Amino acid sequence: MEIRSVAFKQMQGIPNEYSCQGKNVSPPLTFHDLPEKTQSIALIVEDPDAPGGTFIHWVAWNWPSSIHAIEAGVAFPDEGINSKGKIGYTGPCPPPGKPHRYFFKAFALDKLLLLPNNSTNKDLVKAMEGHILDQSELVGTYQRS
Repeated sequence: MEIRSVAFKQMQGIPNEYSCQGKNVSPPLTFHDLPEKTQSIALIVEDPDAPGGTFIHWVAWNWPSSIHAIEAGVAFPDEGINSKGKIGYTGPCPPPGKPHRYFFKAFALDKLLLLPNNSTNKDLVKAMEGHILDQSELVGTYQRS
């Protein structure tokens, strides 16, 4: 399995459009080489370089495995609470200074998950236990000006 974006490459800069300094919309993503029995895709986006500890930018699940591309700004069928306390995507917005890394972690699952939309990253990780067929990550960087 592989997750990619046409907006940025592995360990390259995430464009402003997808950050708090731009439109703050999710970047386009594509999923490749999913295992045959994949029923859905889940996604966690996190910044481990945040000053207060890992910041969760997006918690999402139940993307249909038959659709291999997500356009910019498109929501998942089900989304949880990010570290801002809001449902959905929130873009990179580190303090000015050094660049931060943003890990887009995709999971191929053998089922759809039944979680409420106020679920957290921890809830999603627990629900995925025993159902992950494969996983991949795309790491982008962002430095606020």
